[in-house]
Amino acid sequence: IYKDYLQKNIDRDTLYNNVPKEVLERVINKTISSETIENIFGKIDDLLGEDKVDLIIGGPPCQAYSIIGRARKKNEGGMEGDDRNYLFERYADFLAKYEPKCFVFENVPGLISAGKGKYLQEMYEKFDALGYEVNIKLEEKYNRKKVQIFDTSAFGVLQKRERVIVFGCKKGLDVAFNLEEVILPEGANVMNGLLADLPTLKQGETMNVIKYEKEATEYQKMTKLREKGFDFTTQHIARMQNEQDLKIYKKAIDLWLKEGKRLNYASLEEDLKTHKNQKSFLNRFQVVNPNGFSHTMVAHISCDGHYYIYPDPNNPRSVSVREAARIQSFPDNYFFEGSRTSAFKQIGNAVPPVFAQQIAKAIKSTLLSLQNCERFAESELLECATF
Repeated sequence: IYKDYLQKNIDRDTLYNNVPKEVLERVINKTISSETIENIFGKIDDLLGEDKVDLIIGGPPCQAYSIIGRARKKNEGGMEGDDRNYLFERYADFLAKYEPKCFVFENVPGLISAGKGKYLQEMYEKFDALGYEVNIKLEEKYNRKKVQIFDTSAFGVLQKRERVIVFGCKKGLDVAFNLEEVILPEGANVMNGLLADLPTLKQGETMNVIKYEKEATEYQKMTKLREKGFDFTTQHIARMQNEQDLKIYKKAIDLWLKEGKRLNYASLEEDLKTHKNQKSFLNRFQVVNPNGFSHTMVAHISCDGHYYIYPDPNNPRSVSVREAARIQSFPDNYFFEGSRTSAFKQIGNAVPPVFAQQIAKAIKSTLLSLQNCERFAESELLECATF
């Protein structure tokens, strides 16, 4: 039925009519706030019944802590008056209510410097008061908290993407959070590992259903990017670019492939410039590195594709929806609902699934080491935490 939906043989209503009601009801799509949280707790309690919660995974929206996001705002630090700064308190409300054995809190590295470190300090104090040991260490020399930053490129994702992972466990439970690095197949890079098997796509072109004509790469096999039972993928959709952008793209591609340098916007010919700002965001045109890891995929890709240029001088364009999804390590049978813009935003905001899988493995190991967790079969938790 899902395959029929992806191939547009049936509509969305028909697909959803085949999903068991109890599955749909387990998804709670509500804004979390001090006004709504009790109602949300009630829905969760109904779904839990007599079950207990062993683990909570999540993270408040990262835009409030993002260094780029703060730079785009005029107020001091880009943080003032942003209610999202304190959504971690709602996260803590869930810890207080359900008292899980462990929790995982994911966010951007900008969390460390946001508010000159005050938000991280407040989070640490909140988690500590709720009875949790966390992997945040006190840096005695500066009397401040510091956390470990994880780069997804070390954990099986072909993308340089740094993230803060705060892991907490109930005090008194002698456990550790060990995230194991992943060894990539030889020669795995963005072009050879991810993009080379997709058909040539011109700017403005759409290929919604694509039959595989090439063998899966070793990287795709390792990450199960091309799922068993699926001989096609979808949403190979590229933006239309104007002539001026295409000229800039061509210059950026040539500079990157020939000299390994990024295009500086201020160095462009005057007739190609449309932005008055020539002092900041001068790297607004960037080519995806075909021979290594991509740079960080962010939600801004939904606004324009300038920051993610496909690395082919003979075919200048921005990456397609499916190419962006692959860079984020989404499996090929994962479909993004909504418009092209919405799909790009979902992709840019996501935690890469292959990275999530490594976190799931670490958490599984932790939970299996605790008493009273025998009810987790060896594969159950891992399956729940991945697609």
